[in-house]
Amino acid sequence: MDSTSGGEHVRHLDTGHWLAHFAGRILVVCPSCGGRAVVVPRPGLPAPRYASELLFQPRRLACGGCGAVAGWEAEMRGGGLIGAVLRGSEDPFFRQPLWLQTRCVGRNLWAYDVEHVDALSAYIGARLRERSGLRPTMAMFARLPSWMKRSEHRADVLASLRTLRALAERSAPADRSDAAHDRSAPVDRSAAAHERDDRPRGHRNIYFRGGPY
Repeated sequence: MDSTSGGEHVRHLDTGHWLAHFAGRILVVCPSCGGRAVVVPRPGLPAPRYASELLFQPRRLACGGCGAVAGWEAEMRGGGLIGAVLRGSEDPFFRQPLWLQTRCVGRNLWAYDVEHVDALSAYIGARLRERSGLRPTMAMFARLPSWMKRSEHRADVLASLRTLRALAERSAPADRSDAAHDRSAPVDRSAAAHERDDRPRGHRNIYFRGGPY
């Protein structure tokens, strides 16, 4: 990826990562104290072979501020595990508001963690966007809402992503973004811009022996 000054890039190649690739670590608002907590796979699990396995692994929510801890496991139904659906400005496991979200051109811009923020920044800042030969059906960048991709919004979106990156370094309840409880944003049903109330779609990923479907 070639870069220029000012945080913008000349070229971005989309290798087809989908949103699950960034779901290994999700920063959320702690349900106990309102500070920053983290949702990660339960300690001791083997590393997933595929990003999609992150949707089914048992999860642990932990807050370093107040010590709150919670657990999540995928539901078993009909011989298969019912996994999480990664959509909206809540984490898909505990339904807590994401810690990394902010208002941007009248919408809610959110991300799971710094890695997610950096990936979005590289894409939005690119003057030339290219795709690899992989099918883009589930690719995260192909599914971004159109308002994020518009050239006239580039500066605003990049500024908001810098805000999210700075927010990732904060953890006190008072640092919580207003967007984390703002219910006035219009509903955007694309994969990276939802208002606080927007829930994931009704269907669930199902994991049978041999892999997820």
